Amino acid sequence: MREIRYYEALIEAMAEEMRRDEDVFLMGEDIGLFGGTFRATEGLMAEFGSRRVRDTPIAEAGIIGLALGAAFAGLRPVPELMTINFAIVAMDQIINHVAKMGYMFGGQVKLPLTIRTASGGGTQKAAQHSHSIESWFVNAPGIRVVIPSTPYDAKGLLKTSIRSDDPVLFIEHEMLYSVKGPVPEEEYLIPLGQAEVKRAGSDVTIVCWSKMVIEALAAAEQLGREGIGAEVLDLRTLDPLDWEAVYDSVARTRRCVVAEEGWRTVGVGAEIAARIQEHLFHELEAPVQRVAAADVPLPYAKNLEQAALPHADDIFRAALKITT
Repeated sequence: MREIRYYEALIEAMAEEMRRDEDVFLMGEDIGLFGGTFRATEGLMAEFGSRRVRDTPIAEAGIIGLALGAAFAGLRPVPELMTINFAIVAMDQIINHVAKMGYMFGGQVKLPLTIRTASGGGTQKAAQHSHSIESWFVNAPGIRVVIPSTPYDAKGLLKTSIRSDDPVLFIEHEMLYSVKGPVPEEEYLIPLGQAEVKRAGSDVTIVCWSKMVIEALAAAEQLGREGIGAEVLDLRTLDPLDWEAVYDSVARTRRCVVAEEGWRTVGVGAEIAARIQEHLFHELEAPVQRVAAADVPLPYAKNLEQAALPHADDIFRAALKITT
């Protein structure tokens, strides 16, 4: 099977959906002539023109407000927010309008709106451009949160998101855009709310998503050399979250590490750990361990940034703590 980069898989997904459905259009800052800050819309304006690939002003609240109106009118907009940190500027539109309108209209309206955005640290973009704040959106009922870790998942999940009649926040980690992986040339879709075991194991479950899947797989290799079989469960979507897959895996291994790049306090990992201990308390051989970013604004200095971020070694030590 051919291998392509994560950003190329995103381009393919959008191009295929735009060819399939004329109601799909893109909008965002520098996505047209420039091809996107992370090259993830490269070449799309040349094929589809400025009517369907729209460069916008630097106005995130306006971008989401306009996209919401377009979705109300029957189109399928795919707005891009350059980084998830800029979504904070559009929080009123996303939380008070995008996430709630379906409920407030009693389910009588469709909101086929897919917001693409980039998140994550590791590129020295400092405190206002580097965080993983997916937990903020998982906390808000009414919006799906999709967060793929591989090119294969990115393409299949983005196509599904664009076809969904529910609003979706589609989060892409900045450090994954250049990662290569196998992607079929034939069309495929991946359902939302379906986790995937990226590596099977019997001694401990590592629940993770986005770039932490890469770190978890590296940690699992280290654990394997110690004779410990780690199962790596990639959630792929955080809303809906595949609780059945989490419970099934942890019930088998009887130990769990939850790894996320977001802040530890009140993170998605806290909710997962709480629910595992509520549902599987008597099956657990040890307390659920949590690996997350330090509760600090991410520093610019490379050494401090890396010290604040979670890595494979942190996951390895957390798993070792409950398996030896």
